[in-house]
Amino acid sequence: MSNRVLLGMLTPSSNTVLEPITGAMVAGLAEVSAHFGRFRVTEISMTEQALGQFDEAPVMAAASLLADARVDVIAWNGTSASWLGFETDERLCHRISQETGIPTTSSILALNEILRVTGVERLGLVTPYADEIQAAILENYRAAGIECVAERHVGEKVNFNFSEVSEDTIRGMLAETAAARPQAITTLCTNLRGAPLAEQFEKETGIPLYDSISVVVWKSLKLAGVDPARVERWGRLFTTVE
Repeated sequence: MSNRVLLGMLTPSSNTVLEPITGAMVAGLAEVSAHFGRFRVTEISMTEQALGQFDEAPVMAAASLLADARVDVIAWNGTSASWLGFETDERLCHRISQETGIPTTSSILALNEILRVTGVERLGLVTPYADEIQAAILENYRAAGIECVAERHVGEKVNFNFSEVSEDTIRGMLAETAAARPQAITTLCTNLRGAPLAEQFEKETGIPLYDSISVVVWKSLKLAGVDPARVERWGRLFTTVE
């Protein structure tokens, strides 16, 4: 079965949204399957303990196990670089690729590539995160030349609880953010149910929605040689961004 395409995804241990949504996105691609490796992440905050969850050692161990499955790509399906600094994912993905020989990306690197190629300078930001995390994300994007012209966040720190945020709540935050007419909006968190809302939201507002799960599937497919345009009903990202 050499025609199989295996996507390897590194996943926060307390995440329950990423896997079913990723599976649904690639369900129409007969040769593609997604495979997941976890490492411990339970709290998103600026405490020393929480920041230490993203040390490279446990991530590298999980990546090494995924490599045993001979995946075609490895993706860090998390958004920690948005508050820790984009260079943390650049360094991590380079190391994984060097040590496994497998092309590697992340949610944040994929999102930043999309923002760059589509020329987004005015971004809307929707997250479940606490104030201190949101502030760090805003500053990192500002330093990169992207102004977050509107933002909404839940104020939660427990990673599992991000998955409990209802789609109605997310729709409300998206609508409030869209009122500022950003060039694009990102739902930033791979344990948030933003991706299923993209198609309808884009029809209603004309604003592209770049969800953290969607962007890494888009980039992973590209790295694996699969046309992302084959992914249907998950928003314009897959059909309009090259």
